[in-house]
Amino acid sequence: MIENDFFRALADPTRRAIFEKLAAGSMNASALREGMEISQPAMSQHLAVLRAAKLVREQREGRFVNYEVDPDGLAHIAQWLAKYRAYWPARIEALKVLLKDMDQ
Repeated sequence: MIENDFFRALADPTRRAIFEKLAAGSMNASALREGMEISQPAMSQHLAVLRAAKLVREQREGRFVNYEVDPDGLAHIAQWLAKYRAYWPARIEALKVLLKDMDQ
């Protein structure tokens, strides 16, 4: 099930940080490692997990590989969230009422 893959991939804080950096734009593994205390092999493993979850894709340019967020992977997340979106308005309204009652 692909939902399990992307939740498992994003459960790791390092992979979330990598994903957030890639959300700002395409970059190679060396640029991704800047500001992070992570080895090149560890970065490669994290990127492999993100690729397997269809959250990141790679594009070769000569001897370099650039990584970017895969919009198809984001579409899977959005589809999963859409199943639960119907519950949100009623629950938020109930929370507002509860908070208002607590203030009084």
